[in-house]
Amino acid sequence: MEDKERYVDGFLIPIAKDKVSKYREIAQKAGKIWKELGALEYYECIGDELDVEDIVSFRKAASTSEEETVIFSWIVFESKEHRDSINAAVMNDSRIKEMMESAPDIFDYRRMVYGGFRTLVRF
Repeated sequence: MEDKERYVDGFLIPIAKDKVSKYREIAQKAGKIWKELGALEYYECIGDELDVEDIVSFRKAASTSEEETVIFSWIVFESKEHRDSINAAVMNDSRIKEMMESAPDIFDYRRMVYGGFRTLVRF
């Protein structure tokens, strides 16, 4: 692989199990927009093995109830500056604004865990 550093935005999202289908629809649209505007990779993954013994599980980290599961997502960019530029464009995109307005109750944004990450190791 190239020797370039990448920048990654990461998300951990608790979501009601009965809202996963609607979330998938929105995530598919959002992913296309992020990629169209320049993101290198876009992933939205749903929890499968979340209750692992003797370690802090994603369920615990996300404070989910029995009626909820966890979405683990990340978006890859060329650099932090590239991320900033693309995210600004995404947030100003009318399609994203429309999706956010049409489905405000899919998950509670205040419970989402988010961070930006510099590359430490890459193969």
